[in-house]
Amino acid sequence: MPRPYTVLIVNPATGVERRFTIFPRRVLIAAGILLALPILAGLAVRWSARAETAALRATAATLQAENDSFRSMTRALTDQIEGVQSAVAQLSVDSKLDPDSARALERLPSAVRAGAMGGSAISTPIARSVLAPTLASPDDTFGMLREVLGRLGSRLDLVRNEVQRRAALAASTPSVWPSEGNLSAGFGSRVDPFDGRLAHHTGIDISAPRGQSVHATAAGTVISADWNGDYGRMVVIDHGFGLVTRYGHLQDFAVKPGDKVGRMQLIGHIGSTGRATGPHLHYELLVSGQMTNPLRLLTDPRR
Repeated sequence: MPRPYTVLIVNPATGVERRFTIFPRRVLIAAGILLALPILAGLAVRWSARAETAALRATAATLQAENDSFRSMTRALTDQIEGVQSAVAQLSVDSKLDPDSARALERLPSAVRAGAMGGSAISTPIARSVLAPTLASPDDTFGMLREVLGRLGSRLDLVRNEVQRRAALAASTPSVWPSEGNLSAGFGSRVDPFDGRLAHHTGIDISAPRGQSVHATAAGTVISADWNGDYGRMVVIDHGFGLVTRYGHLQDFAVKPGDKVGRMQLIGHIGSTGRATGPHLHYELLVSGQMTNPLRLLTDPRR
């Protein structure tokens, strides 16, 4: 390193002298520091900008991920809501019964209706069980909504099952007349036309011309189509839910055992086979194995 320099300054008027010693090393260091300060400041600003940019990018990425997540959850909730709305609309359609079927359904014994419909316990209301917790974030809100819609969907499934079983019970309820004709004998005690004694009549008799159509009074399965003693040719149909109908004195059969039949489907024709005084249909209804007056479920009041 160069040696120090001494600078002498003399005032000619007064003769005062001033001496200054210059150290080149120190001067170089100070100059280097002065030159480095702007560079360091620029680097600091650049590093700060980079850090802020990185932080902003991280924040933007987080917000984008949250936005994508919210969009996905919103689409899922929209699909759930549309599914619930569709289910409600379909239930509104499925739950409607024609007035005759509804009246016949109401006339069924309560035990039959209860057994057919089952029962679903409704637990704590959704608003009380789900909406009670405090919602701390949007995720909590979406989670709560999903849970509400999920529980509502489960309730709708239960209601849908009940509606379907109600519709099936209505379709299986013998509510239409099996044949056109006049009611010639009712259910209960009557005088036997053969021996003149008082006897219990287990069904109703419908007088009609020989060969007139006989129809199933509800949907069901044919369990018998054969000769049955005094009843002659008889068709027996099991409608489910403990409901069975019998059609006696037929001239012929249009169905066979095992056939699935619908309401008003042809099953045979009016005859006078078996113990009969003339062509007519003997029609019986059994509810849970008990003989029941068929007129209880028939919906045409003019008969």
